Amino acid sequence: MSLVTILVEDNQAIRENLLAAMDELTDLDVVATAETAAQAACALDAYSQSWDLAVVDLFLKQGSGLTVLKACQERPPDRHVLVLTNYPTPDIRRRCMDLGADAVFDKSTELEAFFDRCNDYARETSRRRQTQPARAPVMTPRAF
Repeated sequence: MSLVTILVEDNQAIRENLLAAMDELTDLDVVATAETAAQAACALDAYSQSWDLAVVDLFLKQGSGLTVLKACQERPPDRHVLVLTNYPTPDIRRRCMDLGADAVFDKSTELEAFFDRCNDYARETSRRRQTQPARAPVMTPRAF
């Protein structure tokens, strides 16, 4: 069973490449994309009963991925937030983890580890769903 995923990435070329790679290499179902913190908040709200994974860039067209992380802090423990950034300095990694990110990955050097983590979460979620009642159905994918 696919992970219901929200992708927050402002760069169109990176977003399109990530979507293609996620489709090919992972068991993710990207139901929404966002380019700004406000769009991400709308997507998280629209899919509040169904999202499993949020993939968040830090530098957005408007707002910050740190704001998105704050919005995800009260999520249930079976939902995950991964940061995918070009600026994974030790300070940025610490700030993201302090705000509740499950992990921080460098877009240029850690994509394999990122996709491995996504697949780990997908397997974990699939096992859990086999023993739990069904969730609310997922709406049609859209950009916010």
